[in-house]
Amino acid sequence: MGTEGEAAQRFLEEFVKEFPNPLGPEEPLPLSPLSSTVSPAEVQGESLDLALRLLRARNAPPALGAALSHAAVSELLKSDLSSFHTSPAPEQDCDLLKSEPLQRSFLNRLREVCSAWQWEPPPVPSRRRYLLTSSHAIRNTRRKMEDRHVELCDFDRLLGLQDNTERAYFAVFDGHGGVDAATFAATHLHVSLGQQEALRSDPAMALQKAFAHTDDLFREKAKRDRLRCGSTGLAVLIEGERLHVAWLGDSQAMLVRQGQAVTLMEPHKPEREDEKRRIEDLGGCIVFMGCWRVNGTYAVSRAIGDFDQKPYISNEADCKTVPLSGAEDYVLLACDGFFDIVQPQEVAGLVLEHLQQSGGQGVGAAQSLVARAKSCGSTDNITVLLVFLRDPQDILREAAAGGGRQAETQPPEFVFFRDNGESGQMEAVTAETSRSTGGKAEEGAKEQSQ
Repeated sequence: MGTEGEAAQRFLEEFVKEFPNPLGPEEPLPLSPLSSTVSPAEVQGESLDLALRLLRARNAPPALGAALSHAAVSELLKSDLSSFHTSPAPEQDCDLLKSEPLQRSFLNRLREVCSAWQWEPPPVPSRRRYLLTSSHAIRNTRRKMEDRHVELCDFDRLLGLQDNTERAYFAVFDGHGGVDAATFAATHLHVSLGQQEALRSDPAMALQKAFAHTDDLFREKAKRDRLRCGSTGLAVLIEGERLHVAWLGDSQAMLVRQGQAVTLMEPHKPEREDEKRRIEDLGGCIVFMGCWRVNGTYAVSRAIGDFDQKPYISNEADCKTVPLSGAEDYVLLACDGFFDIVQPQEVAGLVLEHLQQSGGQGVGAAQSLVARAKSCGSTDNITVLLVFLRDPQDILREAAAGGGRQAETQPPEFVFFRDNGESGQMEAVTAETSRSTGGKAEEGAKEQSQ
């Protein structure tokens, strides 16, 4: 048994020792569920969230934790959940399930899987693509922390996808008016993505449908829990030799390729000409109140939630696809608390400086970037998620050798999917088309208070 297999077996042995018996009906859960009640459509996401939090807190090997979580939730979803139903209130559109007894049953299934795998953990396939994540998030000077982020290097294993494609998923959500929308999106968007039939044939379309579906699910939760909040959404799916990025709002992703910044997206801000026109065509307006706001309210023009301003605040995600050649250094995802202060063209130099100071250790790069934004005046919540696509040591060696191979001066061709405004279908637009129609990102930083 290799090192990974030995680590998995050690973890399983320790887990079974910690939980030698099933949790009884009155025993407290080892950690709290996200919600007191859930709809049937929310069971998978909330259960996976609970399992991942529990297993990560005990340092489970990531691939094993994803496989355990999937196996346990599959057993739960095959069972009869009727005993967990609450008495429906008159305003409820569907029966709800009581989270605590439901998750107790789920954790008992997780324990059973660990016990069954204890002596023979499933094999862990070798990852074909290099991935190393570095993430850091701080509340900063804000009263509450309303950001959430997700790192799923083992997306396929967590969602039970079995094909020859290797996928990894990363996301950042920046909440406003409360954290509930960001938490909901961080819990359910990747689950919805894994359920999309289009995922294998058209990942960009699958991402867009997953955003809309997550917003629809949150509408039901917001209605029953009387929530008034929203969240930007930014998701990156690395699928084989392609990178897909989908977004709502002003959190941003950027790619660095051999030290050169590659623009992946243009954030949704109310003052963007196409967004301003879309909102005005719907009968809304853009008002300047310290910054440009939709109908004098929100400083982003697309988001999950914000149902009091739908459809002016749209849930239609934009998506771009970039081919990966193997020369890419990393992709960075961050909220506006970072990008309002640090310009994209500064990022490559800041990351290289960190690698030089740390001897090529990439795990602390995100913390270094967050510290830079804070020291330069950011007062907002700050979240930075950095995904290295090459070994940071190689990046450092190439920089020391004068850059190694000739750096690209032009961004790779990408495909941008947008609503054509007539049939309601999505159309593909190349980078050149986007540039010729005026799709140019704004320069400079503008403070966006949400």
